[in-house]
Amino acid sequence: MNKHFLKILFVVATILFALPTMAQTTASKNVSTFTIDAPKLDTIKKIWIYLPESYNTSNKKFPVLYLQDAQNLFNAHISYAGEWKVDEALDSLKLDLIVIGIEHGNEKRVDELTPFPHPEHKGGKANDYLEFILKTLKPKVDSLYNTSTIAENTFIGGSSLGGLFSYYATLKHPDVFGKAIIFSPSFWYSEDIFDLTESIKSNSFSKTELYFRAGEKESETMVPLMFKMKELLSCKLNSEAQLNIASIPNGEHNEALWAKVFPDAALWLLELDK
Repeated sequence: MNKHFLKILFVVATILFALPTMAQTTASKNVSTFTIDAPKLDTIKKIWIYLPESYNTSNKKFPVLYLQDAQNLFNAHISYAGEWKVDEALDSLKLDLIVIGIEHGNEKRVDELTPFPHPEHKGGKANDYLEFILKTLKPKVDSLYNTSTIAENTFIGGSSLGGLFSYYATLKHPDVFGKAIIFSPSFWYSEDIFDLTESIKSNSFSKTELYFRAGEKESETMVPLMFKMKELLSCKLNSEAQLNIASIPNGEHNEALWAKVFPDAALWLLELDK
């Protein structure tokens, strides 16, 4: 084997090794990450942060959106089936909004995101995950960044089981989360989520605002269950204006749908959709 051939092999190997690194992210320059201990979850959580372009030139306190399943929000190379394109949407819209993406627990995802157990799929440990957000993550975020800490400017959101969890978190802590964006929520997981909704006191939900979206080509129960929840909520809220709900024609249960509806949801959060 001559030296020339060895040199060619070396160059090819170097290029092949470098390719994954060169194409490892589709996240914008406004996205960064850090890790944080979550002892009760027996893990270390990776957190993704999106800071708006205006962040470094402003002294204002920014509203914050906490999103579930961070693996699917910013970077197509690590997502399950595409990404929400959260950073691309916010860069384009130039919105003054901080986004905190919380990576799911992989094999523990079902446990973390479900408030009640399912006979077959189990789970039901969302309270531990919610406690992590409230007592560990949010205080850390508020200490590191210029955030507005009032409920009016603290939002939560997610899709599928992440949508179920985000809805649950809002029911349990309307004093913390003033608004929620809930895409394709897995209300099928347990009837208990409907019972919990019926049990809440109307005055505890007097200011909470909820944004629901689901696709008409998802499961047969997805849209009907979402509108069933709307009927229950209509009796708890002070005004119909607190609910923004719609089904999306041809929408399927995937990141393409959630990427499509996210820009409008972000505008709604900041009351710029009017």
